[in-house]
Amino acid sequence: MEGHRDGHGFVARDDGEGFIFLPPAEMRGVLHGDEVSVRIVRQDRKGRPEGRILDILARPRANIIGRLLLESGGWIVAPEDRRFGQDILIPKGGVGSAQAGQVVCVELTEAPSLHAKPVGRVVEVLGEIDDPGMEIEIAVRKYGVPHEFPAGVVLEAESLPSVIRAVDRRHRVDLTDVPLVTIDGEDARDFDDAVYCEPVPMAKGKGARPQWRLIVAIADVSHYVKPGSALDAEAYERATSVYFPRRVIPMLPERLSNGLCSLNPEADRLSMVCDMLVDDTGEVQAYQFFPAVMRSHARFTYTEVAAILGNTRGPEAARRAPLVPHLVHLHEVYRALLKQRARRGAVDFDTTETQIVCDESGRIEKIVPRVRTEAHRLISGCPSATIRAPRRCNPWPRPRVTGPMRHRSTKCCCAPCSRRSTPPSTAGTSACRLMRTPISQAPSAGIPTCWSTA
Repeated sequence: MEGHRDGHGFVARDDGEGFIFLPPAEMRGVLHGDEVSVRIVRQDRKGRPEGRILDILARPRANIIGRLLLESGGWIVAPEDRRFGQDILIPKGGVGSAQAGQVVCVELTEAPSLHAKPVGRVVEVLGEIDDPGMEIEIAVRKYGVPHEFPAGVVLEAESLPSVIRAVDRRHRVDLTDVPLVTIDGEDARDFDDAVYCEPVPMAKGKGARPQWRLIVAIADVSHYVKPGSALDAEAYERATSVYFPRRVIPMLPERLSNGLCSLNPEADRLSMVCDMLVDDTGEVQAYQFFPAVMRSHARFTYTEVAAILGNTRGPEAARRAPLVPHLVHLHEVYRALLKQRARRGAVDFDTTETQIVCDESGRIEKIVPRVRTEAHRLISGCPSATIRAPRRCNPWPRPRVTGPMRHRSTKCCCAPCSRRSTPPSTAGTSACRLMRTPISQAPSAGIPTCWSTA
């Protein structure tokens, strides 16, 4: 049942056959959100089926948000959501420490009836109506966003180590020397993916075509959140983090969301990596997935990357000089991937997003369009190649081979690992020689045979 601020309501039928109108007289004994059974008694003057409530089948247990008022010597709460249609009476002993005019959270103790209003008690005081961020506090509770972690989840999160231990590094490739970087918005609070790119000289002469080694790393949450654990159950229940202006309600406790599972700069983090070889047509020619230990070498913003790509000799580029070539290569491989997207007819929803700008006190000052630059497209385009890689190439583990893998008549320079039939994660801390050496510095041009190829 859905109430209306004018006093009437509507019942959504279980069979999906439209709504049944409830006049204000029928709404006195129910509240917005109740599950009811009704009988259609007639058609109203607008031709809508009008019903009479027979029974209340279920009543939501969610608390109601409203403003506490003192009227004629009695306490009431006027619901913020006017669909409730009725004020809630608060006995003197149910006010607690709340003051008149404050926004409170109310738990119902007595349901409404045809002759009596609902009764409740104050269970939480949110603050004054004009406090900064009050609209967020109201929205969180109004829409049932879980904003507090159960004690068991907090305990499980606090039991995790604050830094990566030696045991956590086992069977992981060490990529801490690879200059992976994160690219996010200025207001980002956690960083869950990082990228790196370098050119790969695969041939010489006039017929040589550019190719790139693209590495995409994401935080390895699965190392800490085990199936069936309290953390897993809570994350499943929340499904996602919820972002408000100046506030984030995370899917996982802060120890994970802003710590162990956030790729903060200059901090070792566990990650899952896709290491790809991309040609100038945007096709993924080879790839491998493996667990790794990485370290973000810088935290870039979209604005900063856009400025660097727009002027590689500007002041922004000068401050990040060692990493500028890698950003240029990332832009090159993104342009190649963009061509491939166009060829396969991918749809690009380049819509205008909005950004809420708040003042220093947290009040909303204005809403402006968010400018989408090449940096936004780059960081969304490169990770999407990891989705295409398994479709384009043979998945891991590949069949056992009897000799070095060949790629365009070029023999791999890493023949010792050509017979390996297990993922690199089980072979120690290094998948092959080239994993620890940039391909551009490899002893001969070729692809590690521990990569899967088309």
